[in-house]
Amino acid sequence: MEPRDIDSDLTEILIEEEEIRAKLAELSRRIEADYAGKDLLLVGVLKGAVMVMADLARELTHPVTMDWMAVSSYGNGTESSGVVRILKDLDSDLTGRNVLIVEDIIDSGLTLSWLLANLNSRGPASIEICALLRKPDAARVDIDVKYVGFDIPNQFVVGYGLDYAEKYRNLRCVGVLAPHVYA
Repeated sequence: MEPRDIDSDLTEILIEEEEIRAKLAELSRRIEADYAGKDLLLVGVLKGAVMVMADLARELTHPVTMDWMAVSSYGNGTESSGVVRILKDLDSDLTGRNVLIVEDIIDSGLTLSWLLANLNSRGPASIEICALLRKPDAARVDIDVKYVGFDIPNQFVVGYGLDYAEKYRNLRCVGVLAPHVYA
């Protein structure tokens, strides 16, 4: 879906598709250097990270394994509730594995903080985070994120996997959702 298809639902385009692809290529080169000669498990956080994980994995030049976890703290709202539920757990054993959590966005950090504690309890050799987007002004907990694509303002964004009420994930860029859509 192109921005013109939903023009009245967006107030602005924050990040164009080409910028996202260039940033994922840059992050992939860093990840390859950091994990050279190591087995790497990418853990995508459903549903929002689908686009990021797919494009990041395709950009990497050495084999990786992938698994998915679904957690929720949003419901249909625009802010994290902080109460995390596992909707789908990993199929992989993390014991002794190098794990890279792939996220679409870090907002308050509450969900990711919980997820980090949960996955660390499973005995990985290492665990790092790659997030396409981060909202520094929305952070409620401090999380060390090794790979960040873009820091963005504290606005409600959609596209490139990010949704509002399960819509807009297939938008090819990241845009700010107009308040009239969710008011």
